[in-house]
Formats: sequence, C-alpha cells, structure tokens
Amino acid sequence: MSAAPYTPEEPIAAIATALAPAALGIVRCTGTGVIELLSKVFSRPQALLSAAGNTIVYGWMVEPGDGAGEKEKQSIDQVLVSVFRGPRSFTGEDMVEISCHGGPGMVTEIFRLLTAHGFRAALPGEFTFRSFINGKADLTRSEAVHEIIAAKTDTSRSRAAGRLAGGLFQELDAIKQLLRETLATLEAEIEYPEDEEAIADAFDSRQLEVARYRLESLCNSWASEKLYQDGVRVVLCGRTNAGKSSLFNTLLKEDRSIVSDIHGTTRDWIESWVSFAGIPARLFDTAGLRESDDEVERHGIQRTQDLTAEAQLILYLVDASLGLMEEDKAFLTKWNQAEKSGRPPVLLVLNKWDKVTDTNPPEFELEQLSLDGIIRLSAKTGAGTAQLVESVKDLISRDCSSNSSGQVGLGTERQKVCAQEALEAVIHGLEVAQDGYTLDAVVQDVEEALAALGEITGEVTTEDILDTVFSKFCLGK
Repeated sequence: MSAAPYTPEEPIAAIATALAPAALGIVRCTGTGVIELLSKVFSRPQALLSAAGNTIVYGWMVEPGDGAGEKEKQSIDQVLVSVFRGPRSFTGEDMVEISCHGGPGMVTEIFRLLTAHGFRAALPGEFTFRSFINGKADLTRSEAVHEIIAAKTDTSRSRAAGRLAGGLFQELDAIKQLLRETLATLEAEIEYPEDEEAIADAFDSRQLEVARYRLESLCNSWASEKLYQDGVRVVLCGRTNAGKSSLFNTLLKEDRSIVSDIHGTTRDWIESWVSFAGIPARLFDTAGLRESDDEVERHGIQRTQDLTAEAQLILYLVDASLGLMEEDKAFLTKWNQAEKSGRPPVLLVLNKWDKVTDTNPPEFELEQLSLDGIIRLSAKTGAGTAQLVESVKDLISRDCSSNSSGQVGLGTERQKVCAQEALEAVIHGLEVAQDGYTLDAVVQDVEEALAALGEITGEVTTEDILDTVFSKFCLGK
C-alpha cells in the first residue's frame, strides 16, 4: 500500500472495534463536513449540527426514504454520537464516533449506511496519518499507537505509552538542540573567524560529545525494546510425565494442556503467549522424549526436536523424584557438545521437588554439563515458579543493555536505523575535528545527524517513510 491514496480532509469512516458479539461497537468518522454528512442519516439532525465539541448526542441511525414514497424511511439502531470538533480532536479535523449495539451485523450495517451516503472507507492507519499531517502527533507518537495495540504484556504497553506521551520525542529534541547549538557555534566561527584559517580545533566539542553519548544510549536501547515487543520462543521439553503440561498450565494460570499420569498423553505441541516478568514469550508445551512404537507419538517427538532447534530458550524438565534418566542424559549431553554459538540456552528444571525428601535424595550427574541454570520447583504446588520466572527473564535479556521501563528507548527498527545514522555522523564529526580538518567538514556531519533525527520524528519525510509507518496499522486507527 502506498501513502498516496490517503486524501486529507476527505470524509472517511471505519469500524474501530472487533467484529464479534459485544455490548458496544464503534464506527469512527473524520474529515471536512463529516458532521453535516452524518446528520443526513441521523434522526436528530439539528441537535447534531448544533452540538459543541466533546459532547454526546443521542438518536437513531436511519436509512432515508427516496422522497417518492417508494422507499420509506427506516430506523436502524439507537446510537450515541460523540462529537469532536477540529482542531481539538485526534485527527485535528471534525470527528464523530458512533457507539451502537455491538453485534457484527449491526456494526457493518451502520458502516454500509455511511459509505452509501458520502463517506469513503478508511485505509489502514489513515486516522493516525491525519493526526500526523495535521500536527497533532509526530512520527514517534504515531508509531507508539501501533505499539500499544500490538503490546503483549503490561510492561510492553507501558514502554510504548512512554513514547506515546512524548518521552522519545523529548529526548530526540534535546539531542537536536545540542546539535543545533553546535552548528550555530561552528557557522559563527566560519563566518567570523579569529584568524584566516577556520580549523576544527577552534570550537568546543563538549556538546557534540554529549550528543554522542545520548545517541549511543538510544541505539543500545533497541535490543531491549525489541525483546519486549517481539518476545522470544521458549520450549518446554523433557521425558514423558516430567510435568511439562503442568508447568505450562501453571505459567499460563489456566488449564490449556491435558495433564495425565499416562505416558505419551501429549502427542503434539501446543503454544500460548505468556509473560516472564513483563517479557512476552511464545511458550511451547511439547511431546515427551522417549522411545515409542506409536507412529503418531514418534511424529510428535520429532516435532519436539524441531522446536528445540528453533528455540531461543529451552526449559528442560526432569522428574526430580527419579533423577536423570537415559533420555535426559542423552539430550543434555548432545546439547552440551553442540557449538556454543549455535545452541539455545538450557535451564534445567527439577520438577516435582515436593516429592524429594532429605532421606531419599535423587542422584544427579550435572558436573560436566555447562547448564545455564538449575531451578528446583513443583509445578503442582507452584513453589519455585517465581524463581523460574526471574531466571528466564535474566537469561533472555542478558544480551540487552540495561533499560528499565522508566528510561527512554527506541520503538521501531526504522527509528534504530535513523538513530544509528545520526550517531555515525556525530562520531565522524568528532573524528574530523580531532584530525584538524576545516570546520566545514564538521558542519556537514552535524547537518547529516540533524536530518537523520528529523526523519525519526517526521520533520523530514518521504512517501516511502509514511508508507512504512502507517501501512502496518489496523483499520480505524
């Protein structure tokens, strides 16, 4: 999709809620003359036309008659119409939001009515696009809207909300101010030099050094932010009856997997999103590893092996009351012998620890294995689960720079690319200054850094940039 089909000010409408049975459904409209257009299919046109901004009008959506008596006027649904008058609206234009009964048939009928009487169906992201072009939000805030919609955990949502509130924009603006002040100093020195040669050591580079440090912090934040957005693949595996399904249900806090003492109950993998201390993860419960004559079960075991090869973290479960069995030793030994750079980390989970007594400790031969950690827990009672969650979080975030939810971070790959370009330009500017080049060379690098940062916020835009940002949005946003 290209940004070109977006037509500013044209009246558009979109269904903003899921097409599923619900108490309420919402249809959004924006553009020039939307209130007047809507009044033609509303039972109280004058009340709607005279409504002030940020008010709600009660009435009916109606299908107008043809005026010739062949088609009678027909009431469709009781609605509440929220009126927002520009520029005090999300898009900066006049807007209305129609709250109707939430049945899919009703919502689609109202949307059909609007498109039959002057409204165009909105494109994905078109409401947010208008918010951007009308100066209601910069690109970082616009992208944060999409992040919030896609957030998989409360922590992910909180980080995106910080960008929506302007945290990233303010940090970028502060860095740009440092660059602008440096640029002003450089240009003044070039215009009015103290001697005939405007050399690069004639200016104070401290502001440029601060900009470099802050840009490095932003660039380093992306790995952590991406982790909280995309999540990781975590695979539960181990022998049959080690308690994988029980732990799967415990982490999800619901009964998704069938739990049974019968070996081979799980024949195929099942997955669900789960939060490990705020980090989203696709958690896979898999078929138990053992020798089997059952063709279906063998197929499930092969799928387990395929999943472990693609995992970003493996939770290997062992029945602690039995100790390491041959299948456990074979798996862990094979993992230990693999190339370290090409294998996922393994956290050994000694499950059913509630069955272990001091008078009857199980035998574990772990000295020769380079495990990433050992957790003792009981999936049945929940004891040790909190320690598991924290250990998983530490393992999957160990390659990310420290970036708590209170700090500013980049929200998209596009922002990371631009920030990296700005950082490289600043670093190059410092290098040419140190090497004694003329100030003109430093000016060029500072201007390039400013342009790259302007691309993040939307001061510098192209159709391709807008297409990349807004085409990912859902309808109604």
